Amino acid sequence: MKKTLFVLLLFFSVGFSFLHIASLQPTHFPAPQYALPTLSDSSKIALGRLLFYDAALSRDSSISCSSCHSPYNAFAHTDHDLSHGIDDQIGLRNAPALFNLAWQSVFMWDGAIHHIEVQAAAPISHPKEMGSSIAEMVSRLSTSPFYRNEFYAAFGDSLISGEKSLLALSAFQLSLVSSQSKYDKVLQGLDAYTPMEAKGFELFQQHCRSCHLDPLFSTYAFASNQLPVDTSLMDMGRMAITEAKKDSLLFKIPSLRNLSYSYPYMHDGRFVKLRQVLDHYSGRSLQSPEGQKRILPSFTSNEKTEIIAFLLCLDDLEFVQNKAHQFPKKLLPGRREATRMSSKN
Repeated sequence: MKKTLFVLLLFFSVGFSFLHIASLQPTHFPAPQYALPTLSDSSKIALGRLLFYDAALSRDSSISCSSCHSPYNAFAHTDHDLSHGIDDQIGLRNAPALFNLAWQSVFMWDGAIHHIEVQAAAPISHPKEMGSSIAEMVSRLSTSPFYRNEFYAAFGDSLISGEKSLLALSAFQLSLVSSQSKYDKVLQGLDAYTPMEAKGFELFQQHCRSCHLDPLFSTYAFASNQLPVDTSLMDMGRMAITEAKKDSLLFKIPSLRNLSYSYPYMHDGRFVKLRQVLDHYSGRSLQSPEGQKRILPSFTSNEKTEIIAFLLCLDDLEFVQNKAHQFPKKLLPGRREATRMSSKN
């Protein structure tokens, strides 16, 4: 009886993961920049998920990728405006939400990373984030029989390398697809907007779409958000990467999906409420990434409420509750030999 129950649970778990992977490509989305994972990548995704949640990737085993990117917050962080790293250090920016990465060509607020397969190397090696290095990570993982088995399952070879680790992390991140909001269901004829939501959608289409293009709700280009510089941070945005004056104070345009879960908002997390964001943009002169200048109307209180009503239609509860994205039970104490790894290794 116990054996039968175990087999059924295993079948359900594997079937759930396969179903998740098989449904990654939303039919109403444009073609992605990166190939989405397939069923043949399920073991790589599973390994990437382990690495994403394992604090052993940081210098003192205190910080994991999930420390700043929680699945319950659409893989953002809501406890503070700026990211927190190793040794209680404070970062420069708000931790961005992680979803629909396959449709993005550059990463980070300033576009410093140009390929998904090397994206994870940046926080792992950043002195204010995880404070480690790829070499140290590989050395530590290589001492673990648990991880040697997991790498063998993913790659057919138990030899652990930085390249394989980054490939697995990118496979997991590419599997984070958010496409089941009310907006998506309305588009597919499975739901309908309320009158307030419909009016908000109309206002959004008129005034916000040039930067937040549906269905991804971003162009992922760079633009000025017209915020005054925080003199305590002196974050000059993309100019720090390109050293071009024209890129001063330009930041990557974030997606507006899952805003209920991913506050605070803006690159430095200075706004906690959506109404504060709308207050900031109301009546403001803006320039689109294509160089087109426009002045937004001074939205009335009712119009702001209507726009927010629509924006809440972009929340994807199925995404934030998806068990295939959450902390893997294999990492629980007593479930693996990898817990023997320490900062001494």
